[in-house]
Parts: sequence; structure tokens; C-alpha cells
Amino acid sequence: MKIYKKKKSNIDKNGMGLYANKDIKKGTHIIDYVGKIITKKQTENSEKFDNAKPIYLFNLNSRYDLDGDVSWNTARLINHSCSNNCDYEGKGLKLWVVAIKNIKKGEELTCDYGFGYDADYKQFPCKCRAKNCCGYIVREGSRWRIKKQKKLINNLSQI
Repeated sequence: MKIYKKKKSNIDKNGMGLYANKDIKKGTHIIDYVGKIITKKQTENSEKFDNAKPIYLFNLNSRYDLDGDVSWNTARLINHSCSNNCDYEGKGLKLWVVAIKNIKKGEELTCDYGFGYDADYKQFPCKCRAKNCCGYIVREGSRWRIKKQKKLINNLSQI
């Protein structure tokens, strides 16, 4: 029996998610993230990787990326959360999802997508509704910038 199952997501109301089929212990290898290995040049030259569409692309190393936008990549259904319970690990040209905390049966599996804080961050609103959600899909180490910006705007609006 698989340790996860597909069902309608609580985060992405229009899409699917993966849910724990049983209690999962921290450190458990949950699922491989699979797809087509492509060169950085292929990534740069493809219109497929336009921010206006969903992208399932991982940087593997300085030469290769992994395009996970394939029907056989069930791991692409894992949604982003600012309070994620899974993370991506990899070695060489392989990538997989691991539990970073104990996960209860029925809980949606989530990862931090790790998007950078740049000029495009507002294109990616976050729908996770976690207590620590900053409102955008931005990696944990950069969320303070958004929170600082919101605090500054709040202070200015009270003047």
C-alpha cells in the first residue's frame, strides 16, 4: 500500500493534492520526483517555462534541470505551504520528497517550493492559509522581506 493517496486539495481548490494514507514518520522517503532531465540551454530556450503557466522545474546542478511536468510524476501534485511537512532532497540527477516532521494520516503533503524573492514574487500568491503565511510563494529564508514590507505599509497607512 502506498503511503499517500491523491484527492482534491484543500490548498489548491481547483486541483489535486497528495494526502498521507497512514501516519508517516519524520525522515521517511515518500515519493520520487521524476520527469525529463534537460539542459539549462533547453530550459532557457523553451516557452514552456513561462511564469504565466504552472512550472514543475527543478535545478539539479549547474548543467541540468528536471522537468517534472509529465503525467507519470505524481509528486508534482504536492502543493506549497509556508508551514510545509515535506522537503525535496536529491543526489546527482535524482530528486525525492522526504517527511521533515511526523505527518498524521489524512494530512495533505506539502513542500516549500523555494521561490526567490524577486520582482516577480507577486505573480505567485500563496493559498496555504498557514499561521505564518506571508501571502506569496516565497522560500522560508526570504519571507521576512515581505513581512517587513507589509509592516512598513501598515505603519505608513496609520500616519
